[in-house]
Amino acid sequence: MSEETKSLNFIEQIIEDDIANGLSNDKLHFRFPPEPNGYLHIGHAAAICLNFGLGQRYKAPVNLRFDDTNPAKEEQEYVDAIKKDVAWLGFQWTNECYSSDYFQQLYDWAILLINKGAAYVDGLSAEEMAEQKGTHNEPGVESPFRNKSVEENLALFEQMKNGNFDEGTYALRAKIDMTSPNMLMRDPIMYRILKKEHHRTGSDWCIYPMYDWTHGESDYLEEVSHSFCTLEFKPHRELYDWFLDQVYDTKNIRPKQREFARRNLSYTIMSKRKLLRLVEDKVVTGWDDPRMPTISGLRRRGYTAASIRKFSEVSGISKRDSVTDVSLLEFCIREDLNKTATRVMGVIDPVKLVITNYPDNKEEFLVADNNPEDTTSGTHEVPFSKELYIEREDFKEDAGNKYFRLTLGKEVRLKNAYIIKGESVVKDANGTITEIHCTADLDSRSGSGTEASTRRVKGTLHWVSIKHAVKAEIRVYDRLFLDEAPDSHKDTDFMQYINPKSLEVIKTAFVEPFLATATVGTEFQFQRLGYFNVDTDSTADNLVFNKTVGLKDSWAKQKPKAQNNQPTQNKPQPQQAQKNPINEIKKIGKKYANLSGPKLDAAKAKILKFAEAVSYDDLEPLFDTPAKKVGTRIAIVITLGVLLNKGQERTEAINTFIESVTQDSHEMMVEEVKAL
Repeated sequence: MSEETKSLNFIEQIIEDDIANGLSNDKLHFRFPPEPNGYLHIGHAAAICLNFGLGQRYKAPVNLRFDDTNPAKEEQEYVDAIKKDVAWLGFQWTNECYSSDYFQQLYDWAILLINKGAAYVDGLSAEEMAEQKGTHNEPGVESPFRNKSVEENLALFEQMKNGNFDEGTYALRAKIDMTSPNMLMRDPIMYRILKKEHHRTGSDWCIYPMYDWTHGESDYLEEVSHSFCTLEFKPHRELYDWFLDQVYDTKNIRPKQREFARRNLSYTIMSKRKLLRLVEDKVVTGWDDPRMPTISGLRRRGYTAASIRKFSEVSGISKRDSVTDVSLLEFCIREDLNKTATRVMGVIDPVKLVITNYPDNKEEFLVADNNPEDTTSGTHEVPFSKELYIEREDFKEDAGNKYFRLTLGKEVRLKNAYIIKGESVVKDANGTITEIHCTADLDSRSGSGTEASTRRVKGTLHWVSIKHAVKAEIRVYDRLFLDEAPDSHKDTDFMQYINPKSLEVIKTAFVEPFLATATVGTEFQFQRLGYFNVDTDSTADNLVFNKTVGLKDSWAKQKPKAQNNQPTQNKPQPQQAQKNPINEIKKIGKKYANLSGPKLDAAKAKILKFAEAVSYDDLEPLFDTPAKKVGTRIAIVITLGVLLNKGQERTEAINTFIESVTQDSHEMMVEEVKAL
């Protein structure tokens, strides 16, 4: 077996096993089947990258199929948004399909099931059906309509189709087993009456197929070989197969449903219903609000397609639901923009700085590198003059020895320009500083080659020439929720955890003139401030920038908490010394095997976060951890999974370690080893 084969995730292993058992490569066919009832979010990105990634890996077709069986909630707007998102992520579908394409075939097959005695029209109300279905501990009771004749059922179903009945009066049900331990097998509904206009078929139909009836049959019609769903659909697999059994012809490809864990993100909600509520209640400005976890919201905020694909890659595919720390997503965008974003200067909270010994009418055009990470990115000119704006927080009239920004009597360098020294300040009647006066070492201009230009000072400040400054609006975003898992509290509405300070709009910022013609969507690094991009609201007369992410993760230092169901903001805590990732993983691992529920999910998220900074050389010495230290060994397995997902080859030491932990019968260990 090749190294590549050894590094497969469990989904790819399923496919490889099927190929080994005789499935021809040219029969592989995948699909991504969104329901057009909302915008796609970061969780959907995982499924998109999985299915289209499989298509690329195996050179197999991938369908984009819209599960449009509920006209009460679906709109063409959502269809268009989904297509835009998938294409923006860098994927191209082979066929654009709709479940509504198969309405006639599904109806014909429903007739077939009625004729086989495998389906019947039920006149019970929704409440009565729910009651007669029983519970997980009690078998269901057969409907009084269950054993009507085929002729009666065909007639009733025809009348349903013709619109002769009101909504909720009749439904077509599959006749399976009212005593099945799987509640989904207790005569599930196949069709309901819904007198709503459909975005594609108009008023042609007034009965619509249910998801379970539509899903597998659509896969079958499209010759999909592997139908990958999230874990909540695992109980549906038995029904998926039963429905296929009713129509399957052995001459055709039979699709296989398998499940993987959905992507959950801390400080975020993933329910489209709840996201819609945020939109309808105007908590956000729309589905593409930069605070939303939607793909369109992330795109507007400045996230790149490459960063989202990378996030999906490093997060991996697993069999067990967990919570991924949002800081991992932020790490991915920082890493990407660091390589691509042009460096510029902007001042968000300006205070005037006057260089008293610089000539009044003189101006210079200094050279600034566009991106030191990319030697081919070129340079641009930055104008310099006597009067500048700097950040108000970059000056203190009285400061201690550990303050390395501007203060009276001390020197700092202006980025790409001169070394300056604070001399005096001007204040208004309220004591607020309105001007800072300083002198410059006029021989110290960066890049001039003079001896003074090579002098080293401890602080460097960004700035903007007042004479040339362009006014801009800056939108600074924080996490939309104050709670790490806002929709996990049974007795508290998730809306109680909304962060009231999730958006700060600053209209008094100034940027260098290089940005005057910046186009919508272009990303920049505002030096010392973070990464920003041009918002869709931006115009030639009113530049608007969104803050995508800071240069460093500051959230850990000022994580807000919700107490007594009321959001409150903690004061920023002192910055902690950088933690050693491998030591932190070992520390978490000591208690890992004793955790459960949200605490277990949070611990795993932390391990995954620290694992991003761990090298193989750091991890290998831990392979000899004694078997009795189960939690630590589980943490090692999780960390190893991250390294393998990032391309680490399976060495002999790795294979030996995996073989040893495979002998461990601990439930958590078994699950994590399976994920490898």
